[in-house]
Amino acid sequence: MTTILEKTYTPDEIAKIFKISKNTVYELIKRGELNAFKIGNKMRIEERELVRFKEGGKRSSSSHTGNLTQTDHSLHIAGSHDFLIEQLIKYVTGQSGAITIQPTFVGSLEGLMMLYKGNCDVAAMHLLDPTSKEYNLPFIKQLFIHERITVMRLAEREQGLITAKGNPKQIFHVKDLTNKDIRFVNRQKGAGTRFLLDSLLADENIDPADITGYEVEEWNHLATASYISGGIADATFGIRSAANKLDLHFIPIAKEKFDLVFRWTSKNEKAIEFLIDILQLTNFKESISRAEGYDGTELGQLLYETKNWRKTK
Repeated sequence: MTTILEKTYTPDEIAKIFKISKNTVYELIKRGELNAFKIGNKMRIEERELVRFKEGGKRSSSSHTGNLTQTDHSLHIAGSHDFLIEQLIKYVTGQSGAITIQPTFVGSLEGLMMLYKGNCDVAAMHLLDPTSKEYNLPFIKQLFIHERITVMRLAEREQGLITAKGNPKQIFHVKDLTNKDIRFVNRQKGAGTRFLLDSLLADENIDPADITGYEVEEWNHLATASYISGGIADATFGIRSAANKLDLHFIPIAKEKFDLVFRWTSKNEKAIEFLIDILQLTNFKESISRAEGYDGTELGQLLYETKNWRKTK
C-alpha cells in the first residue's frame, strides 16, 4: 500500500508561520479558506494545504463539476479514522477539485451522532451490533426514519492484534491480553474498533479490568500502533494496514464492514452525487485492491436507504 502519511500542523504552528493570531487561523478555517481536519478534539492542517494557502492557490474547476456551485461544493465527513478515508480525500482533490472533503476523526459512534444531529454530511463507520452481529445498519435504522439516508459499502477490512515485530510476547488471542506481563493500549470509547474488541472480550467472558492498559486510550490506529513501535505497550487491537505501516506483527482476528452513510439535504445533494459517482464510476476501487488488509469487492454497493424520507418537508 502506498504510504499516505503527511506532516501536519496545529493552528498554533500555522499562526507562528504566518505571524498571525490563532483566532485568525480558526476564522480562516471557518470561512473555508484554509482546510483542516480533526483527530478527536484536535485540529490539524496538512502540509500540502499549508503550501497551497501560502501560494495563494485556488482549487480548479473542470467539466466533472456539473452544476456544482461555490455554495455546495464542500462535504464534511465525520466518524472512524481509516487510511482509505484519507486516500479518498486525496483522490477526490486530485480528480478535479470540484468538491472538498473536510474530515473529523472522532470514532464511528460519535460520527453517526454528528450525522444524526445534522453536524456533518457523511458518517464513516464500522459498528458491530453485539446482539445481531451485524454491522452498522441496526444503529442506522434506529436513528434515521424521516431523513433521506443512503448507506454505501466502502470496504471490508481486517482487524486484529498488533504486536512488536516477531511477536516476542507470543500473543495470539484476546485471552492473551490478560497475561500480567502484557501492556495494552486501547481505542477511545465510541470507536468501532473498541466496540469489536469489547464484543470479543464479552464472548470470552474476559473482564476488561484484567487487561493492563485497557483504560489507556488513543484516537486513531496509527497512534495506538505507535505505542507498540515505541516500546510503550506490547499489544493493541487495530487494522492490518496500521501494523504494516510501522513494520509490526499482525494477528488477524476478524473481518469487518466499513460503510459510508450519506445524509441528503438540499445544500449537499449535488456534492454527494458527485462523491458517489467517484466511488462507483472511477478507478478509486483499484487503490483499495492494492491496499493490504482491505477487500474492495463490494465498494460502491448501496446497502440501504430510508423509504419514507419524502414524507417530511
